[in-house]
Amino acid sequence: MADERKKRLGGRVALVTGAGKRLGRAVALRLAEEGADVAVHYHASAAEAAEVVTTIEAMGRRATAIQANLGNVEEIKRLMAVAGSELGRLDILVNSAANFLPGSIISTTEEIWDASLDTNTKAPFFCAQAAAPLLRRSKGVIVNFADTGGLMGWPGLVSHSISKAGMVMLTRVLAKALAPDVRVNAIAPGTITMPGDPPEWEEEFSKLAPLGRTGRPDEIADAVMYLVTAEFMTGHILVLDGGRTLGRADGA
Repeated sequence: MADERKKRLGGRVALVTGAGKRLGRAVALRLAEEGADVAVHYHASAAEAAEVVTTIEAMGRRATAIQANLGNVEEIKRLMAVAGSELGRLDILVNSAANFLPGSIISTTEEIWDASLDTNTKAPFFCAQAAAPLLRRSKGVIVNFADTGGLMGWPGLVSHSISKAGMVMLTRVLAKALAPDVRVNAIAPGTITMPGDPPEWEEEFSKLAPLGRTGRPDEIADAVMYLVTAEFMTGHILVLDGGRTLGRADGA
């Protein structure tokens, strides 16, 4: 099965935003394992992005690290232009860069609101807009990162929840606007943990999710791979949350 996937991504080029750390890193490495060359976007994580590039190149794939502030539309345009120029084409855009800013209906400031919407909704739109000509040419695919906050609404993360709800609708709008040339889907993860994360994250979430555990980065990478290769799917939001959106594990 792995060999078949590698053949399916062989010769393709992916750009993953926020690929220096955490889930973006896991996705970038998985796409490379499956045969894709990868543009590794980063903002401030230069050392981490360079490490990802080195790891991908050790697999025999091409990779390049590209710095860009996704809060600036001109830098987004440059990011796509450099990726297309250095790697020759673009087949896959993964909009994984995001922030996670707390704020209630009382404590949310204008700065928190703007930072949430700019990073989690505005930037993915302009990334898609700038990438669209390249993706149309290659009959490519976009995978967005929403999350369960955009489906459930978290009172302690007001602007974050709204920004991710926007990502859900953005995915649906882009899927219609770019069809039939480009497919656009999203994943909506629940809590995903990795080594070094606070243990209380897993303890708290495990009480809420029917499957009784948090998710793993490799499970997110599996889902991205599925959406990249699911040729009859567009406009879909794939929820990976251990059943959290069904309600509490105890039925409450």
